[in-house]
Amino acid sequence: MTEGGYGPALLGCAVVVAALVIRTAVTEMRRPGSARQAWAFLTTGRGLTTFLVAACALAAATYATAGPAYLPWALLAALLLAHVTSEKS
Repeated sequence: MTEGGYGPALLGCAVVVAALVIRTAVTEMRRPGSARQAWAFLTTGRGLTTFLVAACALAAATYATAGPAYLPWALLAALLLAHVTSEKS
């Protein structure tokens, strides 16, 4: 993948992010206000700290082992980790 550059990693991450956005949009149509609640974890201290720490750790590990081509996956994994570990209100 390092020869292909960021293209394949960005495309794969874009598909996953698009699925998350579509899921959020469908839920928002069913329950107005749910989108803001679903993504509010990035505005809390715990969610933002979890994202930043996980992003730094995963990016460093990814860059050291596989090179820069997999960095988009590391950022997506950090976002999903922050979402899973955030407090639900």
